[in-house]
Amino acid sequence: MRILFLHPSFPGQFRYLAPSLANKPQNEVVFLTTRSAGQLSGVRKLCYDMPRPVHPQTHRYVQPLEKAVLQGQAAYRAAQGLKQDGFIPDIIYGHAGSGVMLFMKDLFPKAELWGFFEWFYHAHGTDADFDASEKLTVDDEARIRILNASILLDLHQCNQGVCPTLWQKSQFPKEYASKLKVIPDQIDTTFFYPEPTAQMVLPTSKLNLSHVAEIVTYIARGLEPYRGFLQFMEALSIRQRESPHCHAVIVGEDHVFYGRSHPSGDTYKQISLKQFELDLSRVHFVGMPPMGEYRTILQASSVHVHLCRPFLLSWSLLEAMACGCRIVASNTAPVLEVFSGYENGILTDFFSPQNISSCVDQLLKYESN
Repeated sequence: MRILFLHPSFPGQFRYLAPSLANKPQNEVVFLTTRSAGQLSGVRKLCYDMPRPVHPQTHRYVQPLEKAVLQGQAAYRAAQGLKQDGFIPDIIYGHAGSGVMLFMKDLFPKAELWGFFEWFYHAHGTDADFDASEKLTVDDEARIRILNASILLDLHQCNQGVCPTLWQKSQFPKEYASKLKVIPDQIDTTFFYPEPTAQMVLPTSKLNLSHVAEIVTYIARGLEPYRGFLQFMEALSIRQRESPHCHAVIVGEDHVFYGRSHPSGDTYKQISLKQFELDLSRVHFVGMPPMGEYRTILQASSVHVHLCRPFLLSWSLLEAMACGCRIVASNTAPVLEVFSGYENGILTDFFSPQNISSCVDQLLKYESN
């Protein structure tokens, strides 16, 4: 069987599935992407370039759709080369909404088209209006509606859609429910597993906390409000006042991937360092470490804090659970689907730094008894 994967940000959600299929002798697997870094075992990877950036004068509602069209056009041209070389896929599996799937049925009309559907946008009732301090305007509501344009095109034409959680599937229009099945994100439990003797030694960051008894960890792709970063930093300031031995290891880029940047132009890391009283000698920002060190952070964590708006379920929560972390997690919909609390952690109010800090204390006291 010939399988074509499509994702602009290689390997995305296909990091386990693609090599698993490629390592079966009856399969030939190709992956089209814009990202040159990285390889997957047995997978033939082909990179393409975007033809141009989105035009700055395009209406801002339509800019994401224009980007998707440009992405689809570039992916189509790369796939044309595959077709000319004789590679005709039986199955195409792409990241829906990014644009990569848009024109594949035109090039390969007999192929089964699958899409990975992460999210369907709503102005009200989920992530966008979760924080009451972030008031939505009519302009915001219209922009959010248009974000679904390329997603709906992919949903209409695909043969099968996949969502990673029931929560995420529930966001899509009911008339498409029969097209969508829930298949949870894969976690490699041969890599992510508990290691009671793990020590917080991170060579890349030149960080050695092997002598520290209390290490609170926080992980997010970006240090941003969608993942409760400011609430975490305020909770950390409270915890540090109560415990002179508390260190924090923070994983993530100082960048906003979801939601709004701060109107001041400062990053949320900069804002937190100005706003909260912290002992910075006990706060360690490690960026995005290599996977081995990332695992060490989870395995050596005393308590892991995971905060998430009603939005996408984060891989990091599943990986923390696989590593046996004691977890303080927000009482929000994506978390509740996989994490009930009181088995390996506690659920907390997303907006209460005091409660977050108290839950950390509770877990540490429970462990010491």
